Amino acid sequence: MSTAILPDTLRAGPDPMLPRLATVRRRRRDTSQVWTLDIEDSVVSNEPFVPGQFNMLGVFGVGEVPISLSGDPAVQDQLVHTIRAVGPVSKALVRLKPGEVLGLRGPFGTGWPVSDAVGRDVIVIAGGLGLAPLRPALYRLLAQRERYRSIQLLYGTRSPDDILFRRELLAWRRRHDIAVEITVDHAPADWTGHVGVVTTLVSRSSFDPAQAIAFVCGPEIMMRFAIAALGQAGLADEAIYLSMERNMQCAVGVCGHCQFGPSLVCRDGPVYRHDRVRSFLGVKEL
Repeated sequence: MSTAILPDTLRAGPDPMLPRLATVRRRRRDTSQVWTLDIEDSVVSNEPFVPGQFNMLGVFGVGEVPISLSGDPAVQDQLVHTIRAVGPVSKALVRLKPGEVLGLRGPFGTGWPVSDAVGRDVIVIAGGLGLAPLRPALYRLLAQRERYRSIQLLYGTRSPDDILFRRELLAWRRRHDIAVEITVDHAPADWTGHVGVVTTLVSRSSFDPAQAIAFVCGPEIMMRFAIAALGQAGLADEAIYLSMERNMQCAVGVCGHCQFGPSLVCRDGPVYRHDRVRSFLGVKEL
């Protein structure tokens, strides 16, 4: 195959299709189906990953899957991934114990435009596991808090048992420089928080739509309703960014499995500006 037809990522440097060895350093359970792995890369990088990017994680003899980075980009000696155990590969990943080895490729993809948020109100909307890809952006925003007008996290889950990163959310709620709102779809009798879908929190939030930017991640139907709620609040499509999920396999724009309209999610995403993809939303595996 001629290198002239290959993406830039395949023309020079380390082969992005060849997994590196990584070691599990810590494993913790977040919910009944979700686990977080801290892993150590065998190759030390001097460049931090970009919030919103993903890695391909693999269990030898089973396969590999794309998993968003969910840790602090300022911490370079460990890579954090939050994984829902739903398929054979993800179930094998969460069974790995500290000291065991896995395959690692990446990081890949586009990230949240944190630099574009400078001087603006930042609205972060997360649904369920969608908080994991947004967590690195929140770390970065809070580390540079003085650069932004306001920061608001609107987070929704199905039930209180599905809430991720509880201690962190509680710590953020205690701060005076970020507003954290949490809602659940279904609540037990002892739940004292908000009940309803996460999009209902948009109308309860305070921001200047002319000076705001939104980062949205969660199930696609939730993102569509969040975009509609943000639009009703006055945000332009150009100020709304979302992270798309598709069937990524090669991660370097070659196999075509993650085609999304004219783009490939692994190469051109997963983070997109809404006005550039709005005509493709809602079309299954387009």
